Amino acid sequence: MTAIEVVTAYSLALSQGDIPTAFAHFSPDAKWHQPGNHKFAGTKKGLEEIGKMLGDMMGETQGTLVINPTGALMANGDLVSFPVHFTGTIGDRKVDMNGVDLFEVVNEKIVQVWLFSENQVAEDEFWGQ
Repeated sequence: MTAIEVVTAYSLALSQGDIPTAFAHFSPDAKWHQPGNHKFAGTKKGLEEIGKMLGDMMGETQGTLVINPTGALMANGDLVSFPVHFTGTIGDRKVDMNGVDLFEVVNEKIVQVWLFSENQVAEDEFWGQ
């Protein structure tokens, strides 16, 4: 599989709620770089930490966190950029913004993910401390 095919397969499984299949596309020691200054920010190492963070985010938003692609995935060697739009609600706080997820794929496995948000201050306020 090419890097784009790996990220596409991950995204499709995730959109269908098939977490085991989505995570099968990750290296067991993958790193997830969550930007900002909020309770979920920082580098998560390994599938357990990544899974806990994503599960906690879904719990915090009561399942309202939705991430949709906004354009074509683009590859440069092992790197794949994935333009996204994400929305979610926590009580009276809402997030509704664009971002880019950058994946590094090695030997057909996602080894690193970096997220970028168009308004990090607003995202920090959304997630809180």
